[in-house]
This record gives sequence, C-alpha cells and structure tokens, in this order.
Amino acid sequence: MLKWALIFFVISLVAALFGFGGIASGAAAIAKILFYIAVALFVVFLVMGLLAVKAIK
Repeated sequence: MLKWALIFFVISLVAALFGFGGIASGAAAIAKILFYIAVALFVVFLVMGLLAVKAIK
C-alpha cells in the first residue's frame, strides 16, 4: 500500500510540473490517504506483535 502512495505522489509531482492542478491535487490526496492507512496498519500490527511476544513469555 505504501508503494501505491509513492506512485500517486510521483504522479502528483509530474502533474504539478505540467500545470495540471486538478490531477495533481487528486493524486496527492489519494497518496495522503494511502499513506495514513499504511501508517495505521503498521501501528496496529506493531501493537499486535508486542502483545503476542508478551503472551509467549
């Protein structure tokens, strides 16, 4: 998912260079949403991993 966020970020940068404001802002918004989802999933799996380690000990 982070890969898709980076792809949309690059698309928004290229579109911004050519002056396509609507496309650039749309791609940037998608990249931002995917990035936050990836961060949230990382935190959830990190907590789950820490709880699993405590349960084993």
